[in-house]
Amino acid sequence: MDTGTRIEQTLDAAIAAAHLRNCPPLLAQAMRHAVFPGGARIRPRLTLAVARACGDPDPGIANAAAAAIEFLHCASLVHDDLPCFDDAAMRRGKASVHKAFGEPLAVLAGDALIVLAFETLAEAATRQPQSLATLVRVVSAAVGSRGGIVAGQAWESEATIDCALYHQAKTGALFAGATMAGAAAAGVRIRTGAGSGKSSARPSRSPTISATSPRRPRNSASPAARMRRICAPTTPRPTGSAPRSRISMRSCWRRSPRSRPAPAARIWER
Repeated sequence: MDTGTRIEQTLDAAIAAAHLRNCPPLLAQAMRHAVFPGGARIRPRLTLAVARACGDPDPGIANAAAAAIEFLHCASLVHDDLPCFDDAAMRRGKASVHKAFGEPLAVLAGDALIVLAFETLAEAATRQPQSLATLVRVVSAAVGSRGGIVAGQAWESEATIDCALYHQAKTGALFAGATMAGAAAAGVRIRTGAGSGKSSARPSRSPTISATSPRRPRNSASPAARMRRICAPTTPRPTGSAPRSRISMRSCWRRSPRSRPAPAARIWER
């Protein structure tokens, strides 16, 4: 079975199982709308590729890890499109969830997909419960407040933004999580150095990720003004590194072509 089919079948089976009992019909439709048809499925493909490179001893767990990563990615897109954030009308060539089903169902659909991600992991790991704790730590770290997607989104509400931390959390964290989840699904134990941003597949008790930036007062600026805020370093620079200038987010994108959004849809958001 090719990777694409493997991913789509796992996602479809998990969504169908979530709607078997007592799920309100509109919520079920909103969840499916958020997941299908998919984008490039880059993150789950990365998870399965790493699992295969590590031997892939239990494809069922690898499939579940890949699906969990994609459910969390889809949930982040649903919430990111809401009027309180980007207020996006379109996603993946069709109406965003809040435009198609309303804001309340969009919030709930995103929440339900987050829960479904961990339910999918838990159900698949019953055959190898020893892998569940590692998978949960890896996946939750990729989306949480300590340098995960939530932290990345929250940086947009800060008075000043560290560009490196912002992109690392909002975009990079889930890619790192997808990679480590593939290794963990194959039975490799993961060690993550706290605050280092580096990870390795070596024996360890559990992975940890810790934030290194101080808390700053909340800014109540409108969503349209968020990306015009000033980027300022909030972490110590490595010894011998060049000084980081105080620049605007728009200027940050202009000076860093790799991180500038494409005219249509940014590839990492698909």
